Amino acid sequence: MERYTIIAAEKEGSFAERLYSLCTKVGDYLKEEKLEGRQLHYTKIFLSDAQNQYQRLVESSLYQNMLGETAISVVEQAPVDGSKITLLIKTAAGEPDFLFHSLRLTDGETKGMNSYTQTIMLFEKYLRMMKDRNLRLDTHCVRTWIYVGDIDNNYAGVVKARNDIFNHYGLTVDTHFIASTGIGGQTQTRSECVAMDFLTFPSIKETDKTYLKALDYLSPTHEYGVAFERGTRLSHNGKQTFFISGTASIDKHGNVIYVGDVMRQANRLLENINALLKDGGAGLGNVKYFIVYLRDISDYEPIHKFMTERFPAVPHVIVQAKVCRPEWLIEMECIASKD
Repeated sequence: MERYTIIAAEKEGSFAERLYSLCTKVGDYLKEEKLEGRQLHYTKIFLSDAQNQYQRLVESSLYQNMLGETAISVVEQAPVDGSKITLLIKTAAGEPDFLFHSLRLTDGETKGMNSYTQTIMLFEKYLRMMKDRNLRLDTHCVRTWIYVGDIDNNYAGVVKARNDIFNHYGLTVDTHFIASTGIGGQTQTRSECVAMDFLTFPSIKETDKTYLKALDYLSPTHEYGVAFERGTRLSHNGKQTFFISGTASIDKHGNVIYVGDVMRQANRLLENINALLKDGGAGLGNVKYFIVYLRDISDYEPIHKFMTERFPAVPHVIVQAKVCRPEWLIEMECIASKD
């Protein structure tokens, strides 16, 4: 059995003090998980200020002694609860049956490069690693996360680069794309405007995947020029896992609805997520965690109350991150599973 949990640092003290308290929390949690027969598979780390926090993080005991031997993604998407650093941790029995790559560029690589070129570079870096393992983008890559600095201005370059990569490698409207979240986010590299995470399953076949549509609720993404799947169901190793892409308040014609009203947008996007899950034979009751992206941090309190009351047993983290259309005040993604 796999498990996801959210662990946040204390809301008071210096960053070093918060790291120390987090180290205790994570250590205790991983000991409990070991007793349950589960081990750490990967960690997503959300920072409030990567420029000032990243180096301290990677030098910490938390990173070096607890998390560093498994896959880690670090992104600046400020936890809106004021914790400065929050972790999404996945544990499960046995060794991972997937590869999790968190790819970043250096200042030397990004110098003078725009978002289009940086996106191409990241895909090519990933594709070189896959070629060494005899793995394919279209078959084995199930999920991506694309973090875009200044997304209001840089997202168009990311979209064009991904479209070009997919066209080159045979991912089309007539075949399929890949579940993805394209969202605002920064890294420790100042000149980097794009960073990416990739989730890859080496042992799967194309027939193990089902692409979720829910066309009565959401339009196909290609109708407005982007190339990603709304969601993917993976049937593998005796279970079904649902990877739901970043989902917002959109209708079946591709229009943003409930402009200016974060609560109505939250309700609509959850209707969309539920419809996607139903398309694969699941529902919101199968969700294991949510990541909630807010454009405006002042919307935190009502959204936190809403999520806590509606999903009291489901972990969630709320971070500040702009969505790819300015009119979207909120976006969510999740993973669900069924035996």
